[in-house]
Amino acid sequence: MSDDTTDLFSPLELRGTAARNRVMVSPMCQYSCDGDGLATDWHHVHLGSRAVGGAGIVMAEATAVSPEGRITPHDLGIWSDEHGEALAETAEFIGDHGALAGIQLAHAGRKASTERPADGGEPIHDERGWTTVAPSATPWPHDEDAGGPVPTKRLSVEDIQGIVDDFRAAAERALEAGFDIAEVHGAHGYLLHEFCSPVTNGREDEYGGGFTGRTRIVREATRAVREVWPDDKPVFVRLSATDWLPDRHSWTVEDTARLAPLLADDGADLIDVSAGAIDPAQEVPDTGPHYQVPYAERVRESLAEAGADCAVGTVGGITTPGGADEVIRNGRADLTIMAREHIRDPYFTLTAAEELGELDRVEVPRQYYRGYPN
Repeated sequence: MSDDTTDLFSPLELRGTAARNRVMVSPMCQYSCDGDGLATDWHHVHLGSRAVGGAGIVMAEATAVSPEGRITPHDLGIWSDEHGEALAETAEFIGDHGALAGIQLAHAGRKASTERPADGGEPIHDERGWTTVAPSATPWPHDEDAGGPVPTKRLSVEDIQGIVDDFRAAAERALEAGFDIAEVHGAHGYLLHEFCSPVTNGREDEYGGGFTGRTRIVREATRAVREVWPDDKPVFVRLSATDWLPDRHSWTVEDTARLAPLLADDGADLIDVSAGAIDPAQEVPDTGPHYQVPYAERVRESLAEAGADCAVGTVGGITTPGGADEVIRNGRADLTIMAREHIRDPYFTLTAAEELGELDRVEVPRQYYRGYPN
């Protein structure tokens, strides 16, 4: 993937699809639906403005594959054709402005049925809420002062297979809507991560026990998406590299390094490496610049050792043009993925190109020419 001639503005080709540079807008939940999971004008402007801003890939937020897969009642969904149709204009706009349109397919598992973070993020126990699902019937440990945990159901094998089918159907709708990239969300304490981690998976059947059983569903979901996704379009998988629970039997960076080549075999073209969020007791390290990049480096090393043709994306504390460029130039990852910096500056890529003297390598929208030097 990256070599000593590759930098932030080098194209990234995955299968037959090329991103114009190595900047990706990270999926960021907007909690802006009206309770029906349908995309709104807010989503169109939020995502479209980042494409205008020059990013190579614009990834839509965690989009629920089923109603009970939402984090909150205000989450984006894609569990019906109507949901896909509501996103089609946005996917088209992103493409018309030079970026690849991605969508993150997700199921919140035991972290579902909560209020929006801006409304406190507390569990919902009234008629707006629902019973959550998980590998084991162990709910997210909400504080009793917030109403206590939401009831959580242990998924049967039949239920699990139904969820895998939901991922497949969601991918089909995303493709029909015009998206270029489908990302399977296996991170941040949501359902697929809950299966991977021994912290939340106490099963002893084929979806539990050791590493092979616990990772079965994320591999099946990846294969299901790959089966319906065109051969010339990439599939991403987001993983939490570590649970950040060093004193417990938990998911570790070495587990992630072991899983990544298997996902590449299943059809993943890029591993999007994040971390944490399986349990509120996690011990988050110093969140300085590039604090999660070493996790991506370890995954990239594992993929290389396995001879896997699979790229790696990195997140965490990447906030400056020079810093983002350094990650790529030094072969630490193939793609820089930024959330908060794209909130602060929707035009981060154009800003970076100007700061690094690379404006001739980006496409400034003609409507914005007067804002940039000739």
